[in-house]
Amino acid sequence: MKPIKYSTEDRIHVAVDCIIFGFDGQELKALLIHRKMDPGLGVWSLMGGFVKIDESLDEAAVRILHSLTGLDNIYMEQLHSYGAVHRDIGGRVISVAYFALINIEDYEEQVLDEHDARWVPLNELPDLIFDHKQMVQDAHQRLRQKVANHPIGFALLPEKFTLPQLLSLYEAIYDAPIDKRNFSRKMLSLGILKKLAEKEKSSSRKGAFFYVFDQEKYEKLSNEGLSFI
Repeated sequence: MKPIKYSTEDRIHVAVDCIIFGFDGQELKALLIHRKMDPGLGVWSLMGGFVKIDESLDEAAVRILHSLTGLDNIYMEQLHSYGAVHRDIGGRVISVAYFALINIEDYEEQVLDEHDARWVPLNELPDLIFDHKQMVQDAHQRLRQKVANHPIGFALLPEKFTLPQLLSLYEAIYDAPIDKRNFSRKMLSLGILKKLAEKEKSSSRKGAFFYVFDQEKYEKLSNEGLSFI
């Protein structure tokens, strides 16, 4: 049977744009690039590209993320579809946005330089092409909603971290101070952090114990509905 084609319908391009968040210990940042094609050559942009004919949306997002970071198994989820008629002056383009969480320490400068990519604090975002700034803002709001009840924030930290580092992460995500004592008590009461014998002593003489996230313990408790903050 001959394949049926929608030859009479308008052609619309589908793109994927990736909001990549990282945390440097003090600030939540987004990974931006200078666009390498017209329209908007040289303008600050998110990492993105068109979906190929033989790949799904998720596969396109994974490909784009890997091409920039060189990393696999990154936390990523679909955010929203952006389809305003005139959002892209290059043509009729619908973009499906994904946001990803990355440990900044996992990057090599060579990869960033190759793509002319830079980590930029969210409160210092430059003008971005098209509706990319709205995408970053929407992704930040989704992140705030998710970290309240899901342990996705740990993807932004090194494998081992201190409670002060974890507190700094949450304060950066919410852009607001959080009571240190109540936060530590809450996190430890969940039973999903493993305390290590090793201490981090660069920030204080006494030092703070390192912890690691216990994924197995979390999975056992997740059905009970945990609240992180």
